[in-house]
Amino acid sequence: MSKTLLALSAAALLPCILMAQETPITIRAGQLLDGTGAALGPTTIVIQGSTIARISDAAATTPTYDLSNLTIMPGGIDTHVHIASHFDVIDGRVHRARDESDETPQDLILYVAENAYVTLMAGITTMQSLGARVDRHIRDAIARGVLPGPRLLTSYEWVTAGSEQHLRATVRERIEAGADLVKIFASRSIREGGVPTLSEAQLRAACGEASAHGVRSVIHAHAAEAIVSAVRAGCTTIEHGGLANDEALDLMASAGTFYDPHTHLVLQNYFDNKPRFLGVGNYTEEGFAHMERLVPTMLEIFKNALQRPALKIIFGTDALAGSHGDNWEELIYRVQTGGQDPMAAVVSATSLAAASLGMQDEIGTLAPGFRADLIAMQGNPAEDITALRRVVFVMKDGKVYKNVSSER
Repeated sequence: MSKTLLALSAAALLPCILMAQETPITIRAGQLLDGTGAALGPTTIVIQGSTIARISDAAATTPTYDLSNLTIMPGGIDTHVHIASHFDVIDGRVHRARDESDETPQDLILYVAENAYVTLMAGITTMQSLGARVDRHIRDAIARGVLPGPRLLTSYEWVTAGSEQHLRATVRERIEAGADLVKIFASRSIREGGVPTLSEAQLRAACGEASAHGVRSVIHAHAAEAIVSAVRAGCTTIEHGGLANDEALDLMASAGTFYDPHTHLVLQNYFDNKPRFLGVGNYTEEGFAHMERLVPTMLEIFKNALQRPALKIIFGTDALAGSHGDNWEELIYRVQTGGQDPMAAVVSATSLAAASLGMQDEIGTLAPGFRADLIAMQGNPAEDITALRRVVFVMKDGKVYKNVSSER
């Protein structure tokens, strides 16, 4: 066939291809939680490409996906994971960069890809990794559509210490290298008491530099003093906050600072896998004993935080080796043990989490114009939060990645 005929054939096929791409997807839901706190009954969602076109209570004659006996909600947004964290195949212990010959870069990428996949299958369609530079390879592959995984934002490596000038330079380096946000350590690990490590002036320098470049600053802070300094410095989000007091909680609430407490999953994962962590870095017997002593304290701090309606409590898990794919267990614990209202918990993992990422107009809500990120499950998590363990349908950007709804 000549080039002219090939061109004419391609031109003739183009309208058909475009028509196929534009064919809408219709989903019939038994119940719908929109991510902002509203609950609807039987609903039809119409999706055009990667976007929600409309939502109606009119029944679809022949929906593409009949999920009329399931509850649909926006895909989950986990604002704190360590997607590269994994256990070594060699000795089964948490990976550490002790010997380059232990693991090839190809092995590492495969572990990260596996962690991303199981997280997506659990119903998390967006995640924020805090972080490692290898994250960018997975982030970009997922964005290209060649790798199944949640939409990924990453901080690359952490920003830890130094003069104000050094901190500014480090923040700039992360941003120029392509980080979506910066993670700044303002306190030591909880295993080391969580004491402050940066002054308010240092935090103003680091968070101010990030803000000047239009980038969010996420702060690792356990001690109340570190939280207060970070909020006063204008930083975006407080991570952990395991030792927050009334002053710190009140200040976050009044300043509109996002608060990402980690009440259960990360600690339980440490305890369940203690032999696989013990002896690596600051994972010592003393450190484990300290974490165990703080479990009831951290639960009471979370309950105290719930008493402040203005406090923006978001969903993050600190998921690492051993807990990828179990992300919802954090939310289930917050409701069942911490006393959080289940609908508020759903909102914390959808529209409110999206706002903390600066993506409140794109994800986290089921409404026309938003990305078609949605999950369906057996049961209603606004009534029974454990329904999140029964996710049977996952869609991201209008593409179905999981559909076992007919295998119940």
